[in-house]
Amino acid sequence: MATHSRRLAAPALDLPPPFTLITLREVGDAFAHAQAIAAEKGAGTLVYVGRFDLAEFAVVLEPEEPLRSARRAFYAGMVALRDALAAHAPPEKSIKFMWPDAIRIDGGLVGGGRLAWPRDASDTEPPDWLVFGGCIRTVAMDGGEAGLRPLASALDEEGFSDVGSAQVVESFARHLMVAMDAWRANEFATVTATYIENLEMEKGAIPALDANGDLLVRWRGQKEPDRHGLASAIATPSWLDPATGGPRL
Repeated sequence: MATHSRRLAAPALDLPPPFTLITLREVGDAFAHAQAIAAEKGAGTLVYVGRFDLAEFAVVLEPEEPLRSARRAFYAGMVALRDALAAHAPPEKSIKFMWPDAIRIDGGLVGGGRLAWPRDASDTEPPDWLVFGGCIRTVAMDGGEAGLRPLASALDEEGFSDVGSAQVVESFARHLMVAMDAWRANEFATVTATYIENLEMEKGAIPALDANGDLLVRWRGQKEPDRHGLASAIATPSWLDPATGGPRL
């Protein structure tokens, strides 16, 4: 599908120089489109859907590590997305991850992230590309009372005044650069530590991330930690409503 046929005439986002912007109409699918053009357009391509109610986007990455460990880029994207929200959040807002891919603000689901790679990619070789996709509900459009759906929320309901999809994506891009710079400088532990610090867990659980991105949960008196595989956990996004293409209600 030709890229130009789905672009908007809307003003371009203010993105840092490494990023190349492609904007889709409201009916577009940023995550699918980024995968379709990843091999051709390359790293730094950011696909953005011009929607009022959602900040929906996807970015192409080209890791130099084998896929097995390169999947940790998912955490870079998740931390960048959380940091983008935190930069605009009212004071004292709790912004937490629910393993592995959902983001909640004061307990209400606002969205999350997902990751894709080529179907024929080998775990032992660097993939040709990765695509991290993010989606945050900026405005509640269901017309219902927030109290009737206590497990779901939107930025406008959480006091994010004048924060729209453009601001979320612009902030995400800047924070993703910080996370990826840490990876290149062999300081990715600072990124994964931020993820773990903001991960909702059962009381008594001690979480950690393995070198391949798997979640390890240790319990008192247990010799070996429970292992939760990252690749299988992100295969089906926990936060996504397939019918709407947005976060679940």
